[in-house]
Formats: sequence, structure tokens, C-alpha cells
Amino acid sequence: MKREMFRKSVLAIFVVAVAMLMTNCKSGEKLNKGDKEVTIYCSGEQYRSSEGFIRANSIGESNDMVMSRKVAKSNTLEELASKIEVTVKAVIDNYYNRRQKNMDESVEKRYEELVRQVVDQKINGYKTICEKMVETPEKKYRTFLALELPVDNILNDVYNNISKDQELKIDYDYEKFKKTFEEEMSKMND
Repeated sequence: MKREMFRKSVLAIFVVAVAMLMTNCKSGEKLNKGDKEVTIYCSGEQYRSSEGFIRANSIGESNDMVMSRKVAKSNTLEELASKIEVTVKAVIDNYYNRRQKNMDESVEKRYEELVRQVVDQKINGYKTICEKMVETPEKKYRTFLALELPVDNILNDVYNNISKDQELKIDYDYEKFKKTFEEEMSKMND
């Protein structure tokens, strides 16, 4: 059962990757002979991360309608968590490098731990922005799902957690941290 779920998850990730490549193509391009255009719902420009939101989308497929939705949700949450993790890690690294003269390695690790706690807590604050289910010709169900998480939720919780830690609070500069976070978010949009 786990192996089958893994195989379907890998297939879903592959389909999403192909879909992303297809959405990046020019709309006027012609398909090769024998190729068939595939519609990927809940994807495209409006479902990409932006300044205010981290977004993720994915697909789940199963013979069972409920399982299709569960697989899509699991895949999308995994993608959302991964995007948050990568973004937060880059923010911490950049923030640490800018403030390095005032911080030692133990302070950096404390930042990482606090921010990861926030990420783990905040992944539950997501909002579904698109959900569509189709039945395939093979009588399987395919669920397309897009989720978003407001960046402010993450920043506010980071601020609240760091403010409670006296050692980190001394060195923490919210505006510089926020600016670093926004810079990383803009890179995600490119």
C-alpha cells in the first residue's frame, strides 16, 4: 500500500512538473503530431507564490474519490512545507550573514529552531484556493488542488517567538528580517 502511494505521489509530481513546463511555453506554439494537450487545473500564474502568499499545487489520483482528494492534499501540503522550508532557510542564512558580526553559531541555530517551530505550527493555517476533481476514462478520480499560506502569518509568529527569547530579542531586527524574507519571496516568483 505504501509503495503504491509512493508510486502515485511520484507520478503526480511528474505530472505537475510537466504541467509547469507546459504553462511556461508560448501559447501560440503548435503541438507535435500525436501529442495531446493536457489540462492541469489549479495551476498557472495565479497559483504561484507571490509577495503576500506562499502557494503550492499538486495532483492526486486514485480509484477511490476520497483517496484521490487525500493524496492531492498530502502532496500539496508536502509541496507547501517544502517551499516554506527552503524560503525560511534562505532567509535565515541571508539574515545571519548580514548580522554575523553580532551573532555566533549558537544564536543562528536558535533562530533556525524557532523559525522551524513556527513553520510546523503554521502549515495548518493554509487556505484552499482551488480544488477540482475529474473522472478519467479509466474510471479513476484525479483531484487538482492549490493551497496558500499568508506570509504575514509566518512573519508574525517568527516575531512573537523571537520576542519571547531574551538572547535572540537583543539582536533581532524585525524590519531587516522582514526585508530579507521579502527578497527571498521575490526570488521565488522569478
